[in-house]
Amino acid sequence: MADILFTQSYFLRFDPKEYAAMRPYPPLGTLYAAALVRQHGYSVALFDNMLAEREDEFRIAVGEHQPHVVVIYDDDFNYLTKMCLSRMRQAAFTMARVAREAGAIVIVHGSDSADHVAEYLSNGADYVVFGEGEQTLLALLGSILGDEAHPSDIKGIAYSVKGSPHSTPPRDVMRNLDALPFPARDLLDIERYRKIWRKRHGYFSTNIVTTRGCPFHCNWCAKPIYGQVYNSRSPENVAAEMLHLKETVKPDHVWFCDDIFGLKPGWLEGFQREISKRDAAIPFKCLARADLLLKDNAVDHLRNAGCETVWIGAESGSQRILDAMDKGTTVQQISDSTALLRSAGIKVGFFVQYGYPGETAEDIRLTLAMLKGCLPDDLGISVSYPLPGTLFYERVRAELTEKQNWLDSQDLDMMFRGTFSRASYRLLHRYTHKKLRFWQGLGIARQLPSRPNLISPRILRRLASAAYHAITLPASGRQLELLLQREIPAGSGGATND
Repeated sequence: MADILFTQSYFLRFDPKEYAAMRPYPPLGTLYAAALVRQHGYSVALFDNMLAEREDEFRIAVGEHQPHVVVIYDDDFNYLTKMCLSRMRQAAFTMARVAREAGAIVIVHGSDSADHVAEYLSNGADYVVFGEGEQTLLALLGSILGDEAHPSDIKGIAYSVKGSPHSTPPRDVMRNLDALPFPARDLLDIERYRKIWRKRHGYFSTNIVTTRGCPFHCNWCAKPIYGQVYNSRSPENVAAEMLHLKETVKPDHVWFCDDIFGLKPGWLEGFQREISKRDAAIPFKCLARADLLLKDNAVDHLRNAGCETVWIGAESGSQRILDAMDKGTTVQQISDSTALLRSAGIKVGFFVQYGYPGETAEDIRLTLAMLKGCLPDDLGISVSYPLPGTLFYERVRAELTEKQNWLDSQDLDMMFRGTFSRASYRLLHRYTHKKLRFWQGLGIARQLPSRPNLISPRILRRLASAAYHAITLPASGRQLELLLQREIPAGSGGATND
């Protein structure tokens, strides 16, 4: 038995694209909450639906642990959770109803529940925790299990009063993140994660987070948990967790899942120093901003700390679109930071976003040109996604469709009236990936005469892929051109003349 059974709403099995990729990462936010609650004397258990095959497995976990409270605590550090996917919302509703049927009190926390409080309260949740959740959850558990306070006196929750949602004032976020215990990874079946990763990818990766929030103003980025606030753990605290991971979990690789890694001035230098002092280095990937990578020897510090891959939120190759997004970076900075990372032997991934309001075929052409010039090693493509609470959402509110959320991460549905059709953007997604793979293969082929030592099974597969795309690209390009030409504004130019 356990006082509290923790879970979260993201089932990898229900996200076809991510399930096919099979790169499962533990729910860090859930594990932080469980660790803090346990530190305060409660007994806790975890239903890890990241690896579950069906929702029915949760019913078994409830029967096994017979919890007084079930906490559906979504992982605030998982970008897939931040998408508020409707399939995962239905999973949360199912689990909440199962828990209520078993007599447990149900608490829910996450980006989606913050946006849809009434729906969660009417589908099994007794309380919704909004904002940063750990301290609020502790206070609420004290009220439920220890009669320490009335819910109306607890900041940062919502509950039903006579059938209508009632919210209390928000709680301030934590500033001293070092005071938190490390995530309760002992609740996981780590060996199952390790087996999955090594079978599929040949190595085992796990995750860690160093910050909460983001101070930048990209107007499409929803911030329902932390708002416009940014706080960071100390380099010493993060290096200590890295050493703990190295000695206990023993991963081959780490993903730093911060919105922006090493944002605080001097932090990367301190992190590199502390990692070296403890011999705690583990190869890692992270997400960074193009402009920050050009400052304070950031790339050198990343390389020396063990960084293998940096993902950049490039978004667009059109400066006009970047400015409309309030991104605060330039296309030149994207190119310069990519070159700097390459010179340091660090791989580069780009996130690109199509469909921002006002995007023309010329803007698409510029994005393709940026990709051809920079040749990132990997690429993630999305279309602009209006989430409540963003300036972008308010700008397109009058053009929103009835559909408010993607079903899963490969949905890519336009949920407002964009310049081009949904079919155009879906084809553009495939076309861009084909183009990049072709360009990458062409670059490899040009190097082989002078560097025959590059030849390997992996390189041969890349060349074969490029040859396939070379054959299929003309037809895809013509199809895309026809779709875009039917809808492009006068004088905007062609999309695929690159």
